[in-house]
Amino acid sequence: MRLKQYFLDKPSAKYTILLTALTIICTVAFVWWLLNDPSQSFATNVPGMDKRNAVNTANNKVVKIGEHFTAFEAVKSTLTETWPRFRGENYDNISTSAIKLTDKFGDIKKRIRWSVELGEGHAGAAIYKGLVYVLDYDETKRADMLKCFSLVDGKESWRRWYDIAIKRNHGMSRTIPAISDKYILSIGPRCDVMCVDRQTGNFKWGLDVEKEYSTEVPLWYTGQCALLDDNKAIIATGGKALMIAIDCETGKKIWETPNPNKWKMSHSSIMPYTWKGKKMYVYSAVGGACGIAADGPDAGKVLWETKAWNHNVIAPSPVCMPDGKIFLTAGYGGGSMMLQLKEEGSGFSVKVLYEYLPKDGLACEQQTPLYYQGHLYGILPKDGGTLRNQLVCVDPSDTKKMIWSSGKTTRFGLGPYLISDNKMFILNDEGVLTIVKPGAGKFELLDEVKVFDAQDAWAPMAIADGYLVLRDSKKMYCVDLKK
Repeated sequence: MRLKQYFLDKPSAKYTILLTALTIICTVAFVWWLLNDPSQSFATNVPGMDKRNAVNTANNKVVKIGEHFTAFEAVKSTLTETWPRFRGENYDNISTSAIKLTDKFGDIKKRIRWSVELGEGHAGAAIYKGLVYVLDYDETKRADMLKCFSLVDGKESWRRWYDIAIKRNHGMSRTIPAISDKYILSIGPRCDVMCVDRQTGNFKWGLDVEKEYSTEVPLWYTGQCALLDDNKAIIATGGKALMIAIDCETGKKIWETPNPNKWKMSHSSIMPYTWKGKKMYVYSAVGGACGIAADGPDAGKVLWETKAWNHNVIAPSPVCMPDGKIFLTAGYGGGSMMLQLKEEGSGFSVKVLYEYLPKDGLACEQQTPLYYQGHLYGILPKDGGTLRNQLVCVDPSDTKKMIWSSGKTTRFGLGPYLISDNKMFILNDEGVLTIVKPGAGKFELLDEVKVFDAQDAWAPMAIADGYLVLRDSKKMYCVDLKK
């Protein structure tokens, strides 16, 4: 009663006590909020954590590689040029064709010869004497399909496929087949290797790399493009072996490189390289980089290796230069590293010249930089600082110093690029094709045009006989670039 009378005599005291209590409660709540991170139980979201590419395990999947075949219309062609594999005839993304190409597009609709629908993916094409080969994934049939089209009109000649169930993982197919006069070699999203006869499409042999070598499939399925060299299939398996060679005619293993470091398969592709008269296969694995002897009595043996280069996501392939320098780069903050090979007795040693973050010099996330006339060209990733997504030109003696860039108003994203007729053709993410004059003087844009409405137009391009084959995530186009 006395407390009630006190509040009646002094009504402001009641509000003072209530305000004090409320202040104490708010203060306690604020301190609790500061000391207790609401996200402390969250797991870091990194590529591949959702295991979307783990539909089939190495022990459970049963794939009858090459079991299906359909023939359509036979293609006769008088065309002679080839772009027979990832990065072209000489593994450098440079065409040596003498055909003169346009530097002004004009009406692009008149230049588009044909287009075909494909399954969602980023697999580029290979071209061999008027025929276009692409490894597609058919979501309806749930199958990897190696398809053959006419370069001139886009008519399908045949397809060879096999059933394999995979889920969408930002696209499915990502690799380019390798073509020789006798064979076609492909690697599917789940590391299934298929070899067929080039002229007929007849199946020769298949290899389930994931099952046979306990290979860990990369985060976004297989990105390693097939390498067919001197009638041998060269595959960087990871798992039980680092690299293997298989006779394309018989399917029998020729050699196998041990993998004591337990390096894993990356999205990068193997690059053949001859230096000081010694041919080798250079590979940027998850765990390190290496050079494997390609021929002679030591074929399959490790010539050199470095564990200094170690990143979880590596898509660009090594760029091997005439003076023994090897440029390595990777996305997702991986940056770049320059190696220098050196002869030591009958073998080789390797030295790290320098390394840096993507904001500090030339680095690429997805496409492989291009070495042309003594300079390196590439498109910086989104974490490339103020030059992000710009085309840059650098001197290989110091890739941290930019000679020129395309400028803040001319950015290209993750799209591909190649050189033909001393012109660089660049496709950006949205389907805009740009012609640039390469050179050490300055960035010189010749023309640009919107070829198609697209997102994620990332697949490497191919060019032969003046026809450029390119695609977005769901459709492939052929553009006539002849002058």
